Amino acid sequence: MSAATPSATASHAISPGTSALLLLLKMRTFVALILVFAFFAINAPNFLTTANAVIISKHVALNAFLAIGMTFVIITGGIDLSVGSIVGLCGMVAGWLVLNGIDLGALGIGYSLQFNTFEIGLLTVLVGMLVGLINGLLITKLNVAPFIATLGTLYVARGAALLSSGGRTFPNLSGNAEYGSASFPYIGTGNLLGLPFMIWMLIVVAALAAYIASRTPLGRHIYAVGGNERGAALSGVKVNRVKLFVYVFSGFCAALVGLIIASQLQASHPATGETFELNAIAAAVLGGTSMSGGRGRIGGTIVGAFVIGILSDGLIMMGVSSFWQTVIKGLVIIAAVVIDQAQSRLQARVALQQEAAAAARTS
Repeated sequence: MSAATPSATASHAISPGTSALLLLLKMRTFVALILVFAFFAINAPNFLTTANAVIISKHVALNAFLAIGMTFVIITGGIDLSVGSIVGLCGMVAGWLVLNGIDLGALGIGYSLQFNTFEIGLLTVLVGMLVGLINGLLITKLNVAPFIATLGTLYVARGAALLSSGGRTFPNLSGNAEYGSASFPYIGTGNLLGLPFMIWMLIVVAALAAYIASRTPLGRHIYAVGGNERGAALSGVKVNRVKLFVYVFSGFCAALVGLIIASQLQASHPATGETFELNAIAAAVLGGTSMSGGRGRIGGTIVGAFVIGILSDGLIMMGVSSFWQTVIKGLVIIAAVVIDQAQSRLQARVALQQEAAAAARTS
């Protein structure tokens, strides 16, 4: 009975208004989703149609892939500005492999390697993970700040994408039945059990990320590194390995997006993915991931991706200029960070009140 008294005392020390405000801040992503959905349902023509719902779900999925990887990175206290360029680079890699394979002429061999759809997907994903690994090594081994390291790889990956085709598009990526790549368009346009195949891919990746975050030692270490990197290191956490993992995983997610877009369009262009990193950051932060690290949930990020996806598509349906869309997304990021900081300050104040009430009870 006496053990329950301090909690009761602490709860009385917190005003109902403060508790309600803290709950509202924690639920802000769901509130934003409801408000955005209601606004466009009323004001955007054909917003509630089935065809539009399918389109929005596909757009949300693309952003959600990037945002899931970004969530892990931000939880560790980092940032990955290169994901949009990785999307473009990996799309070009997929397009090159579908059209040309790998030419072995330089080795004195008179033929080229051709790949089936699975192999094309695997090689594309490996390229994205390699760029993520480079990001991680720059940050962990050379002590380059995440912002600078990923800004540099942003330019390098985009330049490599442009060089791969001289700035031109790889068209007609319908694949070749002889090489087993005719199913390449299925990745982005196919349906399985009534749902787009890319949605099933998202479900698998999101479930894997949520499991890692909540059920594994690696997940606990990711949060520990973001909460207190030095404390995590002193407690035995392999900080560098954790950081390497989150950047490789972010590269993996970006590579999937590049692969899906190339498959959807049956074409790849080196400019694909420009500004995608902004949407990913916005979705993660709006979903409750703290820019200071140590806090974030995959489920919240998915909801944040829905908010950004509905916002983007709704603005297009209302005929809002793309310039204003960029402004609005920037304002969303700023508002999300401001609200996150307000939540952190309020939580700290509530914690102090609880400690003071507990101390008063025991004294």
